[in-house]
Amino acid sequence: MATPAKKTAQRHGFKTGEHIIYPSHGVGVVTAVEEQTVAGFSLELLVVEFEQDKMTLRVPVAKIASVGMRKLAEAATVKKSLETIAGKPRVKRTMWSRRAQEYEAKINSGDLISIAEVVRDLYRSDTQPEQSYSERQLYEAALDRMAREIAAVQKQTDTEAVRQIEAVLLTSPGRAAKVAPAAPAPVAPVAPPAPTAGSGQEEAA
Repeated sequence: MATPAKKTAQRHGFKTGEHIIYPSHGVGVVTAVEEQTVAGFSLELLVVEFEQDKMTLRVPVAKIASVGMRKLAEAATVKKSLETIAGKPRVKRTMWSRRAQEYEAKINSGDLISIAEVVRDLYRSDTQPEQSYSERQLYEAALDRMAREIAAVQKQTDTEAVRQIEAVLLTSPGRAAKVAPAAPAPVAPVAPPAPTAGSGQEEAA
């Protein structure tokens, strides 16, 4: 049976009311610290709620490091993630199934820079070929994870964070559109040469 600890508590640097990152679920909030007795042993658990997914996890304090749970990214890391999506896409010439696995692993790594790389590589502008269904799914998952963390760090809405990311993608020098060749200048018509003597008219006597 779990019993809530004090209302405001801190374990391993995490405190109640704090936003955290859980690799496979993204941004969550520590809502409580509980104690649970299992087979005669007392366990301390962090209760983490994921509002968007309407889900609650209980993470043993002793396993925080092994599951990869971490604090929100620093401002410098957020800046680096935005610089990452402004770069040139790096798409490997391998089978899509293999690339999809790599993208999914990056999304679930919980690492903001790795997630930004997926956003960068799968983004398509209006002038580029459309994404496939599976590409679109992975892109939206990566965009959602990235936007939610940036929103939590910068204390803005998810929608505002998505707009910020998309603005960087649209103006990225790494994916600047090719300049269309200029149309050739119109050529002025050449006037016919003036008639000369003996060209068909007789001289006056």
